[in-house]
Amino acid sequence: MTDHGGVTPEPVTLHAADGVRIDAGHLGGDGDLCFVLAHGFTCSWRQPALRRIGAVLHRYGGVVALDLRGHGRSGGHSTVGDLEVLDVQAAVAAARSRGYRRVAVAGFSLGGAVAIRHAALHGDVDAVVSVSAPARWYYRDTVPMRRVHWVIERPLGRLAVRLARGTRIAAKGWDPVPEAPHEVAARIAPAPLLVVHGDADAFFPTEHGRQLYDAARDPKELWIEPGFGHAEVAATPDLIHRIGAWAASAATVMRPDATL
Repeated sequence: MTDHGGVTPEPVTLHAADGVRIDAGHLGGDGDLCFVLAHGFTCSWRQPALRRIGAVLHRYGGVVALDLRGHGRSGGHSTVGDLEVLDVQAAVAAARSRGYRRVAVAGFSLGGAVAIRHAALHGDVDAVVSVSAPARWYYRDTVPMRRVHWVIERPLGRLAVRLARGTRIAAKGWDPVPEAPHEVAARIAPAPLLVVHGDADAFFPTEHGRQLYDAARDPKELWIEPGFGHAEVAATPDLIHRIGAWAASAATVMRPDATL
């Protein structure tokens, strides 16, 4: 199977630090920049929307797209933003091992929250892009998010999403509750952060994007996109091109042992 740019991704099997097997795909780039692409809840890097996004980002660098735990062909169970930071770290390490000197993590919705938490808690990234991400946990003020919480918290909901989407959710809730994205966003600096949020997002209103931006330290940017809905499905090629160009310009080598 080829992506929408006509290039066949290299299948990659990764292992998170806690042993969970992570399914990924690599689109090789000629330069020193690689995007780690993290999807939203119940999605997969193999789905058309993610493949289209990866194809656009591939014009700016290499791409390592992964299935977060409990999703797609990855092992384990989703912890809905907690241990997924280990999955992203495995993908970042895979990009580094392939010789990329600059790594930008781009995440959508759940993946955006994971991208922020990973950069804050683990570092080793040169830029972070968070698209349509929640700033805080347990948000229930929209109908779609009340449905998401029913899926996560009820046995019947977890069974339904496993049968319908193949997403396996851990039955045990958080203990302890992980830091919310806005609580750790300040730790991302000095890596640059781009927060992208649509004013037509049915899941999380723009206050989430603004809260993430306000909590972060410079360098940071906030794009409130007119007419943009939620995450991967709503992202246009133009938006992804702008994200790719931003990362190519903003990402500088953050590692202290690197030479420019």
